[in-house]
Amino acid sequence: MPALASHRKPRTRGRTTPAVGLTTVALASVTLLSTQSATAAPAEPKPSIEEVQKKVDALYRQAGTATQQYNKAKAASAEQRSKVDALLEAAAKRADKLNETRRELGSYAAAQYRGGSIAPTATFFLADDPQSYFDQDQLMARMTSRQQKAVADFRTQQKEAAAKRAEATKSLETLTASQASLRTSKQQVQTKLTEARTLLSQLTAEEKARLAELERKKEAEAERKADELARQQAAKEKAAADEAPKTNTGSGTGTGTGSGSGYSSKAEKVLAFARAQIGKPYVWGATGPSSYDCSGLTQAAWKAAGVDLPRTTWDQVKVGTRVSTANLRPGDLVFFYDDISHVGIYKGGGMMIHAPKPGANVREESIYYMPIYGSVRPS
Repeated sequence: MPALASHRKPRTRGRTTPAVGLTTVALASVTLLSTQSATAAPAEPKPSIEEVQKKVDALYRQAGTATQQYNKAKAASAEQRSKVDALLEAAAKRADKLNETRRELGSYAAAQYRGGSIAPTATFFLADDPQSYFDQDQLMARMTSRQQKAVADFRTQQKEAAAKRAEATKSLETLTASQASLRTSKQQVQTKLTEARTLLSQLTAEEKARLAELERKKEAEAERKADELARQQAAKEKAAADEAPKTNTGSGTGTGTGSGSGYSSKAEKVLAFARAQIGKPYVWGATGPSSYDCSGLTQAAWKAAGVDLPRTTWDQVKVGTRVSTANLRPGDLVFFYDDISHVGIYKGGGMMIHAPKPGANVREESIYYMPIYGSVRPS
């Protein structure tokens, strides 16, 4: 029997197509990943020391602004708390007086009961809400003039007590809002300070040294400007002294707004107090005696001279007389930045005493260390 032809396909040797396909896919994947890596956004470059300095200064300034907001909210909260306490006390007194009148009316009701006249009058006096009976002419006719006066007093006292309760309620709502603002400002201060500290902590030792050098250059430039102002003021004072014999009639009087022995005497007390605080730490929201923020120091210093200043820089700048930088005198307040978020006490020679910022102590420094907003002569 002849052999049948095989219908099986011959085996193909060297079948490498799948391997080639896998290699192609792998190469394509590598190429794709390489392309994606090449087109991905590059890592953000590390900021320069100059940029770090500007950022840290900005954060401290923002913290200073938030500190003044905190001080304002704290002062408003304290003032509102005093008002609420007074209103609650007044409302309590009104309530006591109302209860006293109610007892007096109750005695009239008891007397009418003993006299046999009980129905409408007794009901009126013993009811929880006697107001509905007030307009009944028949009932009023049964009362003596003294009783009628007691009822009229009761009505008045009810209205006054209700008004005091309403006022106290509204004042409490205002207090709640002030306390909420206080919490928000406190959180803002803490956030800004944390950002600044984090930024500084990421610097290497070399970068910190470079940052310190930038600060020294900034201070040197500020002191140079202070020296120039000191020379100008000294020349002006000498010219005034030379002119004095020609115009002086024998009575020593000062020149300029707020000048004279009275202001000078107060300024001496202000500066004596401020000098005694040098070395104490800046703490935001602090008013002494162990630590201060900028406006807390100026407020305490002027209080030592018998002058009460408001709590915030924004309010202190409105007190007294505005003076130019060229006409500054010891004791004057110098304010900084467009938002008036910092203040120092001028000591003469282009220098001031101030509580600078968190991490620093009360110290003397050139008024040109920060951009000047303006100056005020209190008192």
